[in-house]
Amino acid sequence: MMAEAGLAALWLAAALALAQLALAGLGLRRPELLGSVRPVAVTQGALVAFAMAMLMGVFWTSDMSVRLVATNSHSAKPLLYKVTGAWGNHEGSMLLWVTILGLAGAAVAWFERRLDERTLVATLGAQGLIALGFYAFLLFSSNPFARLNPAAPEGLGLNPVLQDPGLAFHPPTLYAGYVGLSVAFSFAVGALVTRDVGPSFARAMRPWVLAAWVLLTIGITAGSYWAYYELGWGGYWFWDPVENASLMPWLAATALLHSVTVLATRDGLRAWTVMLAVVAFSMSMLGTFLVRSGILTSVHAFAVDPERGAFILALLGLYIGGALALFAARIGAVRSGAPFDLVSREAGLVANNLLLSVILGIVLIGTLYPLAAAAFGAQLSVGPPFFNKTAGVIALVLVALIGAGPLIRWRRDDGQAVLGRMTWPIAATLFTAAGLFAFNGPMSPLPFLGLSLAVGLAVASIVPLLGRNLRRTPLFTWGMVLAHLGVAVSLAGMASDAAFTDERLVAARVGERTNVGPYAVTLLGIAPRIGENWTALEGRLTAERDGEATPLHPQSRFFSDPATTTSESAILTTADGQLYAVLGQPDGQGQWQLRLWWKPYVTFIWLGGALIALGGALSLLGRLGRERRTRMREVWA
Repeated sequence: MMAEAGLAALWLAAALALAQLALAGLGLRRPELLGSVRPVAVTQGALVAFAMAMLMGVFWTSDMSVRLVATNSHSAKPLLYKVTGAWGNHEGSMLLWVTILGLAGAAVAWFERRLDERTLVATLGAQGLIALGFYAFLLFSSNPFARLNPAAPEGLGLNPVLQDPGLAFHPPTLYAGYVGLSVAFSFAVGALVTRDVGPSFARAMRPWVLAAWVLLTIGITAGSYWAYYELGWGGYWFWDPVENASLMPWLAATALLHSVTVLATRDGLRAWTVMLAVVAFSMSMLGTFLVRSGILTSVHAFAVDPERGAFILALLGLYIGGALALFAARIGAVRSGAPFDLVSREAGLVANNLLLSVILGIVLIGTLYPLAAAAFGAQLSVGPPFFNKTAGVIALVLVALIGAGPLIRWRRDDGQAVLGRMTWPIAATLFTAAGLFAFNGPMSPLPFLGLSLAVGLAVASIVPLLGRNLRRTPLFTWGMVLAHLGVAVSLAGMASDAAFTDERLVAARVGERTNVGPYAVTLLGIAPRIGENWTALEGRLTAERDGEATPLHPQSRFFSDPATTTSESAILTTADGQLYAVLGQPDGQGQWQLRLWWKPYVTFIWLGGALIALGGALSLLGRLGRERRTRMREVWA
């Protein structure tokens, strides 16, 4: 009965999304109906959350009469992968997407008190329209509760690559970030409908944008590390089209976050903020289309049914086309906002946004161009060399701007004074460059510049704290410092990985030693292993450094349901990097393939991502705390 209860809840939620849209439209003309929209949005969120809980329930109990369970689960799977497998497929992942969308709308209805009531109702109406389209997609094209008659005797199993704790963490955080951008989109549409684009609108939207950006950062960082250790290729980012589909919304959200801050604090960039809200959600919709259209072959892709892709493409055209039409119709009524000089923090943020937009454009073209060419019969591949050479240079210019931005005053500043404040960051950059050249010799330009600028940005990040009373420094200032420092740390990790990685591909006999980086790795033997739902051949390695030996156990695993062989890497993490080992196949002559990497400071990549997310979370807490204190003062005044 859980499947029927979940499906009924999904139909009721869809009906409430339609009611939410209708009541919002009527409420803008009949003020007495304005108060009815909030409870409808909250109830809709509760119903879709119940539907998601029912889907997790049928996976938990291995109900093989549900088609989705039979095709994506197995009774012998560990419990963790039974439950998380609920969204490790097309239909379940879409229900998770819509669940987060419904809960986000409910949260806006429940908590938002800063917006004008008419703008809030228009925002909830836009959120209802988005939800209605995706409910239709689920109910008519991708029903997660469809039954099998007769029930399957056993399930086909979950893709072994997805049988990892990362499945419990990566998709929910990434989808929450995507859906958070739908809230920003709805805010922008609501403000355009009521002609309420101004600082109050931006202050209300900023926490939602910030929360979405933090969740996107966490999701992308977690997904990068999951791919790094799970796929056995030794890389943290492969410029896979679906990876790009998560990066593009993050780039747009980063630009939106800076723009909405300017509008909230300085009443500038009004039109730019609204446009970026539309672009950010467009990128999340595009990512949804790419993953589910069947036009991509990727370890990340779910669906291979072009009809489903056509449905999502139609929704994308409806939502984004409608928003752009509304933008064109109403933007003339939006005032330009407060002016600012060329040398000002606002100008720096505009330059920052333009560079982010250029990088976004490069990634978008590099992702879509091969697909367009394939439609005309030409097979093209756009890989890391293209993205690194085009986006990499612009990203380094952006890093320099990130360092300078917080050191420039709002409205107006003096160029000489700005250079004076940049003395230490510039000196740190030049000193690092000289040291790298002196002690390492000639290097590839991008890693060389990346390491130099990373040190300069790290210094620039902490300069805003100099001369302050640190105990009284606002949380959002600490958040900015940590987020920018995180960019520096991640950049240092990426540049170190590119410049200093040592790789060895060997065919080793038992007892043979291979040197990689500072380690001497010896193959001691191969032994069988049995897991909960897999068997494996496990390499017994020992890695010796400075007289200390550490065991490593890479595996080649075989899953029977479905029949798949995977490589499970063994990773030794130290303060100065990681030793990464993968076991290959035997050659029939007593030798085993071993792939070994020494990756200096590669962990900085994910440490930096964590710092960026932590900085965003501190900024969010600081902004919410300041607003709460302001409201309390108004109450007691």
